[in-house]
Amino acid sequence: MKDQWNAVVNQVTVEPTGQGTLSGLSFMVKDVFAVRDYTNGAGNPCWLQTHGPAVEHAEALSLLLLEGARLTGTTHTDELMFSLNGENVHYGTPVNPKARDRIPGGSSSGSAVAVAAGLADFALGTDTGGSVRVPSSYCGVYGMRPTHGIVSEKGVIPLAASFDTVGWMARDPETLRRVGKVLLPQIASVSDFSTVLIGEDAWELADTESKEALAPCLELLCGLAASHETVCIAPQGLPEWMTMFRTIQGYEIWQEHRDWIEREQPAFGSDIAGRFSWAGTIERADQEKEAERRLEVCKHMTDLLGTDTVLVIPTTTGAAPKLGLGGPLIEERRVKTMRLTCIAGLSGLPQLTIPAAEVLGCPVGISLIAGPGQDQRLLEWATSLFPAVKG
Repeated sequence: MKDQWNAVVNQVTVEPTGQGTLSGLSFMVKDVFAVRDYTNGAGNPCWLQTHGPAVEHAEALSLLLLEGARLTGTTHTDELMFSLNGENVHYGTPVNPKARDRIPGGSSSGSAVAVAAGLADFALGTDTGGSVRVPSSYCGVYGMRPTHGIVSEKGVIPLAASFDTVGWMARDPETLRRVGKVLLPQIASVSDFSTVLIGEDAWELADTESKEALAPCLELLCGLAASHETVCIAPQGLPEWMTMFRTIQGYEIWQEHRDWIEREQPAFGSDIAGRFSWAGTIERADQEKEAERRLEVCKHMTDLLGTDTVLVIPTTTGAAPKLGLGGPLIEERRVKTMRLTCIAGLSGLPQLTIPAAEVLGCPVGISLIAGPGQDQRLLEWATSLFPAVKG
């Protein structure tokens, strides 16, 4: 298989260990999932050089193989998963098949590109601050970030433990649902959501073109529920929530990777190096203060959504930025996007992004956020919506 998209790190193949829900499907995994006898690079040459091959597969990978899926490769990631852009100074940028002059989004950039380009039927990524949702939106595929902790992260290189999730991407919701059936706990019955909430403070972050392009899908979603209403998601303001998220995440990242960074002195791209440097300045007292406030956010969101309500927001602020934008412009875009992604991130909730429209020929996604543990129900609902959304 020729990889003209620069999405694949290694075309390692692992045959299925059983038959089941995923028989006949191929998949790839972000280069942070353990594959037996293979060494992960995590997007950085120094990481590759200072780590050895895995003794066993990541648990999520084993589950997929057992249900009949065939692993066909590992995919590119931003350095140590610490970005939303997908541009890697060491290995280059995977080519966005839906918008070749624009970034693919990160850090699960290679996984999104592999799916969008048809190199695999589905792919695994990780999502800490938006790393499945953002590239899914930019590359025009379906992407799922599950409830925090509901899918095993055993055998996955961590970034920030209280936010890390194993997510997945596919070109259609049925495949996304089938993967979820394997990775998620099974529930007795599934029914539609009766209420749709429109998060007005989230929609204010989207650019005008995206709001206009997504309006028909938003209207459709509202019409399919028994009721809908507009709400303010964050009483304290989404900028406050994003600061809360970044403080806790940054502190956890530094605690996780400080020893390796100080020992090995790896070469990072300037933006990644800047983020690690900043993370090292966060005081424990500041992290603890924000962690206390985070408990209020979790309760607020759980009360808001319950078990029968879905929140609809734009996945990103707009279409993927142009390649090589760099500097303060791309960082400003990243910060605004994180004001959207921190909603599910802070509260540990499941979020599914749907490729719902295009702006200037580039994909833009719309997202559904549900209460904790409503993952499978969210996937079933999205599957039932597919004919209407595509129609």
